[in-house]
Amino acid sequence: MSYNWDLMERLLHEVQNSACKGFAPRLHAEELAAEQANAGQPITNLDGLRKEAADYEALLLRSGFIEPRPEQLGGNGENFILTSRGLRLLSLIDGGFPGHSTAREHLDQQGKAALVPEVFDELAVRAARDPAIAG
Repeated sequence: MSYNWDLMERLLHEVQNSACKGFAPRLHAEELAAEQANAGQPITNLDGLRKEAADYEALLLRSGFIEPRPEQLGGNGENFILTSRGLRLLSLIDGGFPGHSTAREHLDQQGKAALVPEVFDELAVRAARDPAIAG
């Protein structure tokens, strides 16, 4: 079992852009689903995708990929910033960068453990040393 990396990527990008506005993972899931539908990709369960996005928010926060945005940076109690771990994750899975598919495959090999902080940190170190992982 693996993660929906497209949804994860969308959420991480939205965290980056969430200054002064609340983070809305369910809405971001809907936007991703609409974009995928417009591109001809089937969307089977929108409610499931919304729930998955909310679950990802909790996981990212709990695992130290995101943290509450400080007030001096536009924090309002409902938005976040990427931590250094979150930035590493985004750089590995970002579809805009070459090699993201390979990095996603390496993460998928870890299953749900891929986003356990210790497992992810080790993979990120290996990716930094091995261009075949990071692209």
